[in-house]
Amino acid sequence: MLDIKGAEAAKVILVVGIMTLHSFGEGSGVGVSFAGSKGLSQGILVTLAIAVHNIPEGLAVSMVLASRGVSPQKAMLWSVITSLPQPIVAVPSFVFAESFNKFLPFATGFAAGCMIWMVIAEVLPDGFKESSASQVASAATLSVAFMEGLSALFEHFSHNNNPEDASGLFVSLLFGLGPLLGGIALVAFALAFRLQHALLTGVASGIAFVVGAWRPLQLLFSSKMGFFLLVFLLGAGYTFINVSISTAMKLAGRKKTSANTLSTVSNFSFSALTLQSVLSCVAVALHALAEGLALGVAAPKAYGLGRHMVLPVSLHGFPRGAAVASCIFAATDSWHGSLLSAALIGFVGPLSAIGSILAGIDYRGLDHLMVFACGGLFPCFGSIVKRAVKLDKRKSIVGVAIGVVFAFVCLTCTKLVCLHTAYCNSAPEAVR
Repeated sequence: MLDIKGAEAAKVILVVGIMTLHSFGEGSGVGVSFAGSKGLSQGILVTLAIAVHNIPEGLAVSMVLASRGVSPQKAMLWSVITSLPQPIVAVPSFVFAESFNKFLPFATGFAAGCMIWMVIAEVLPDGFKESSASQVASAATLSVAFMEGLSALFEHFSHNNNPEDASGLFVSLLFGLGPLLGGIALVAFALAFRLQHALLTGVASGIAFVVGAWRPLQLLFSSKMGFFLLVFLLGAGYTFINVSISTAMKLAGRKKTSANTLSTVSNFSFSALTLQSVLSCVAVALHALAEGLALGVAAPKAYGLGRHMVLPVSLHGFPRGAAVASCIFAATDSWHGSLLSAALIGFVGPLSAIGSILAGIDYRGLDHLMVFACGGLFPCFGSIVKRAVKLDKRKSIVGVAIGVVFAFVCLTCTKLVCLHTAYCNSAPEAVR
């Protein structure tokens, strides 16, 4: 399955075997943490820490395999296989926590030794073969700094915060899952059915219009914000984004290589539609930022340690990711760029939510920021759909209709899945 022979095969098998054994120690740590004195909150934090820790581990295994001619697909598969013992060992570790607790120091020490051997014996020598010593040292320093930062963050939550804040962190991280899944679904449909650019642009615009109108209408119908204030904030957001986009387009349009192509200072050419699509994604990011702040306030207060929020929060970001991916795919015809855009948008919400939790902000003013951000969605996607209508009016209108229905269904389902809890749609009512 590895397609490697001789000494290289023995070395690869040794690496895979060592990293698989390494996972047994981590799995026992996860199981014992859930049975500890702090229960679920401590288990969630340990699981998240090990999940983040698994990223560089998987990269290390994949790089060792890929450097010896293993295909990317098989390298990825073996990276997953080496981590399979973690969930397998976690269950008996939780059930027999007292017995495994005595074994835990040895298991974690063994896991650490495996990783140290992996780095010194395999990863660093391969790095020195491909790059200079200064580049390897710089990469290692940045990696250590990043992991130490994450370690400090988890340490802060495990010792200085209550279980609700820990649960809030967990739910906040899940907030980034929805946009990525929405982007994947949109790209899969676009590739499978060969959807045209005008249709995709219409879908993006339809989703954006519904997402932009959803929260303002909720506030209006529930009498939580006055009509004139709501209209003023929508208009302010509309004007701010419209002026920003117009200014950016004018600055970029000073150097034109053709009627529809712009050129940057670095002489990299791109279409006006691409620039407009990227700016529209920035408006979506502003909307995600506002929602993330609200989520950061609400998540720690969700009863049941936030488990009622997981599905609503993930589902709520689904149309946002689809809108961004559809917009970028229509402009660039690149599924890589579409998925990357959806993933980046997915990062904005969790980052702002975690920042909100760490800063301890309250909900005052967040509704106003949310409505302002909603107003910014209309001018950018309005301009894009006008361009699409010029290309193919019928397909653009069909795309807008599909986007409206899709976003409405997603956001309605978000409301339905949390009917028995107040903590849905960023839980503004619960934290007033």
